[in-house]
Amino acid sequence: MKAIQITEPSVMKVVDIEKPQCGADEVLLKIHYVGFCGSDLNTYRGLNPMVKMPVIPGHEIGAEIAETGANVPAHLKTGMAVTVNPYTNCGHCPSCKNRRYNACQHNETLGVQRNGAMREYIAVPWQKVIPIGNITVEHAALIEPMSVGFHAVSRAQVVDTDTVMVIGCGMVGVGAVVRAIMRGAKVIACDMDDEKLAIVRGLGAEYTINSAKENVHERLQEITKGAGPDVVIEAVGAPVTYQMAVNEVAFTGRVVCIGYAKQDVQFTTKLFVQKELDIRGSRNAQPEDFEGVIRYLEKNNPPYDILISNEVNPEQAEEAMKQWMEAPAKVFRILVKFA
Repeated sequence: MKAIQITEPSVMKVVDIEKPQCGADEVLLKIHYVGFCGSDLNTYRGLNPMVKMPVIPGHEIGAEIAETGANVPAHLKTGMAVTVNPYTNCGHCPSCKNRRYNACQHNETLGVQRNGAMREYIAVPWQKVIPIGNITVEHAALIEPMSVGFHAVSRAQVVDTDTVMVIGCGMVGVGAVVRAIMRGAKVIACDMDDEKLAIVRGLGAEYTINSAKENVHERLQEITKGAGPDVVIEAVGAPVTYQMAVNEVAFTGRVVCIGYAKQDVQFTTKLFVQKELDIRGSRNAQPEDFEGVIRYLEKNNPPYDILISNEVNPEQAEEAMKQWMEAPAKVFRILVKFA
């Protein structure tokens, strides 16, 4: 069967691999769509230290059940449209004992620490298969990245009296914006791209700030009447945005970090104590975050035509990746179509 493989930095190939067998506790999925995410881009650029090449990328999945194993529950049926929770959990580490399986100490994410879903078929444990209801298999490829943003809002314990600033309006940031709005918060979205800011305004963000053109501190002081936002969610992964989050959050506020900064970050650490901040990491997503995204997509009609930047077949995938690498700010999601 056909698969996409990153063999070394800046080299992506379409290869032929053996179709997997379906084990007794597994579901065999026919892959229709898989999204490229930032970790795949970093893998292609040779900047993902968690990846051992060659690797099949991809963990943002829209698929159909092709076969079920003997021990799979009856509610998972052949022909059902599904997505996948792409993270493993060991069940024994401190995270798993605390039922925070998304942060398992020994997690292996599809397409990162193990081969991913950019292939015609994949077999996965039935427990990781998530029916998508009325959502199309195409749009199902947006569920996982949005769920990461949903999880960050849960980590921040956002309530309806909060003012929430989301730094970075890619797909993960979009998920954070949407979830914070659903919880009744006032949302400020910050990005360097006017097109992305226009999209989140359309989704309900009350305020937007273009950090390339505006003074972020002055705008935040104006919007919050000098207090700063109660919550800042960092969804970029850069030293400057990590520093911005700590500098701009209100006293006794919460900072939630999703993005991995690729360089060391220097902080004025007195603000940690002086503001008595809660600084929290947010990793992957929990099953309830996936369910929340599915309910949102079923009830609403987000601008899919804008959120999906491009659809390509496997043979076009490398060229699409090169274009994304040249203009990363202009891309939400690239979907690879196997159907």
